[in-house]
Amino acid sequence: MRIFIFVLSITLFFSSCNNSQENKGTQSFVFSDEALSDAVLYEVNIRQFTEEGTFKAFQEFLPQLKALGVDILWLMPIHPIGETNRKGTLGSYYSIRDYRGVNPEFGTLEDFKELVAAAHDLEMFVMLDWVAGHTAWDHPWITAHPDWYIKDESGNIIPPNPDWSDVAGLNFDNADMLQALEDDMAYWVAEVGIDGYRCDAAYNISIPFWKKAIARLNAIKPVVMLAESDGNHKGGYPLIELFHMSYDWPGHHRLNQVAQGKMKATDLEDHLIEVQKNYNPKHAVMSFTSNHDENSWNGTVTERMGDATKLMTVLTYVMPGVPLIYSGQEYGLDKRLAFFEKDFIPKTKSSFMALYTTLNELKKTTSALDVGEFPAAISLLAHDNENVLAFSRTKANDTLFFVGNCSATQQTVQLNVAGSYTEVFGDEKRTLSEATLAPWEYILATN
Repeated sequence: MRIFIFVLSITLFFSSCNNSQENKGTQSFVFSDEALSDAVLYEVNIRQFTEEGTFKAFQEFLPQLKALGVDILWLMPIHPIGETNRKGTLGSYYSIRDYRGVNPEFGTLEDFKELVAAAHDLEMFVMLDWVAGHTAWDHPWITAHPDWYIKDESGNIIPPNPDWSDVAGLNFDNADMLQALEDDMAYWVAEVGIDGYRCDAAYNISIPFWKKAIARLNAIKPVVMLAESDGNHKGGYPLIELFHMSYDWPGHHRLNQVAQGKMKATDLEDHLIEVQKNYNPKHAVMSFTSNHDENSWNGTVTERMGDATKLMTVLTYVMPGVPLIYSGQEYGLDKRLAFFEKDFIPKTKSSFMALYTTLNELKKTTSALDVGEFPAAISLLAHDNENVLAFSRTKANDTLFFVGNCSATQQTVQLNVAGSYTEVFGDEKRTLSEATLAPWEYILATN
């Protein structure tokens, strides 16, 4: 299996007599750059995923997620939530009261360890959401180390953003605070066996911090790192290229705007060119139609993308990058999940389950969608219709074609593509030299 490199944990973690106490890993496989090449990422909202909202209840769904084709689970913050200045009844996951604790709403530390072990048994990696920019107002650091926080002119600790009244902003110029953050990150890798982090607002902390922290984590075992940032954020490309992945915010915004008729297919072409130009080939952007922020604050996929939803979903897979599925999208989630209250993701029958299953299988079976050190190439196909996006992806002997009508009206396009190809959805042979596409219709075909 090309996704995982299997090793004996005893060899990995205890081969050197000089290993630190941190090197206590228990799993029998570790992350590698090769693992990312065809990976699918899934964001887990533990509170809303099940009626119970617990680790144990979510664990029952692991086999189903494995069958769906998920490789990496990203869990939203699992730590105890602050009570002081809390928003809503249950508060924000991102108001952290204890970086080494577990939110009792979700279960116990042992429950979480069992979840990690069960995911590893199914050959899925587990990432934690790491909130390094701020803590809850009742985090012990507030009283023990007030100098670890940002303050106003009167010396009062303040939020990093006035709207974020439930959190206190950390002072990134304080070396002791940064060391404590690093120590807490190392704890979850060394003691619990998680496989990496999604780093909230990664641009807030300096490049030297991330270099040091990531090196320490990798000394425990190889980890996968996702930065909530892009090349336009503070730190730019030098920062995000320290990570395996970063957010494709520019691409996401363009998908929304095209779906809303505010941009055309040519704007997506420009974005594809920019990604190839600006990013190191080893670095993968994460493509998505939704996540916890988008769903709760900016609207469901249907609200934002309407009839274009499936076309945009397919694009998150065939554009260069790592695709993300947010909790419930495979069930056609079509409601904004409450952020500070208990809500529930309905497990309804949906055509999106088959869509994601097929796309995930395609991600595994063709090298034409590979990312990482040896990514698949992308070539825009020449034509004269500004509403049609057409390109090919190629690696080795694998070729994939995408042709999509990015408009709400019927479009016709002529392409200089000879031969016939097999459609991914339907297995029918077809030529691509000319196509008439209904609104938001797309063709996905392989050689």
